[in-house]
Amino acid sequence: MLTPTPLMRLVSGFWSFKTFAAAVELDLFTKLAGGKSITVGKAAADLGLAERPADLLFAACASLGLLERDGDGYRNSALAEEFLVAGKPYYFGGQVRYCDRRTYLAWHRVGDALRTDRPLTWDPDTQESMFETEDPQLLALFWEAMYSTSIFTARALGEAYDFGAHARLLDVGGGSGAYPIELCRRFPSLRATVFDLPHVAPIAAEKAEAAGLSDRIDTVAGNFLHDEALPSGYDVMLFSMILHDWDEPTNRDLLAKSYAALPSGGAVVVSELLLNADRTGPASAALMGMNMLVETVGGRNYSETEYIDWLTDAGFVDAHVVLFDAPGANGVVVARKP
Repeated sequence: MLTPTPLMRLVSGFWSFKTFAAAVELDLFTKLAGGKSITVGKAAADLGLAERPADLLFAACASLGLLERDGDGYRNSALAEEFLVAGKPYYFGGQVRYCDRRTYLAWHRVGDALRTDRPLTWDPDTQESMFETEDPQLLALFWEAMYSTSIFTARALGEAYDFGAHARLLDVGGGSGAYPIELCRRFPSLRATVFDLPHVAPIAAEKAEAAGLSDRIDTVAGNFLHDEALPSGYDVMLFSMILHDWDEPTNRDLLAKSYAALPSGGAVVVSELLLNADRTGPASAALMGMNMLVETVGGRNYSETEYIDWLTDAGFVDAHVVLFDAPGANGVVVARKP
């Protein structure tokens, strides 16, 4: 029998996120790191909560697969232990904190974005881009969020595509360097460069040094939108979660710059949450497209077919899709310069 139960799940979706975000804000999962078990009463005292809200929070987190019962107490689930303990390699808390702080309230006005076709998290009349902010704490949260989403996505990409076939990688708009760090860890002969804005490149350099990879990862400062050409001397170029920020003409121009900078036989790799050909899903890609409405002037999520067409029009050959499962992308479109 058809019921409105699926609609109620949609209505109450924000309950799950805000419960999750509150637990991350309290550092709950970090406090339970290493298999530690805690009762509700002890947790209430440790977290500065009354018993009732602590009990409700723990039950809710268990229902979401973030905690497990352990006798009279609770402990981290395997998911929480792997990705929600601060300091672990694939810590995902940065993404949770950023969305809670920056995008959640903006999404309350998504109807305004639909009616005006303008972003809600920044003002294009007074700011050059969504990445410009006078709040250093918010900027730090943004880069932490991008890193925490990208580092595991890069791991999945490295399992799906053989970067060992290449010598030098240019990560266009590479931000804090998560993709080069993870890929250079996996492919010992690979060297990489992060190409990003002058105020971003030092962040990537710091991350590469902390990872012990500063001898293989460097940075080049520039602006891929305004510079006439992309840096040359690389046999593979990566656009990781970049093209969804921009409109079609901008993306076509970026791919043309990539084609011009690559040598014969060089490859371009576009890593994104790809829509299917008829633009009916998957939900992760389609809803990220809605987030682009909230956060960008012309961005949207594109289908694998669109990327293949643009790459072919730019002169690339052998364009094909490699699918995988990760938080920041569900696949890549790869093509080669003849």
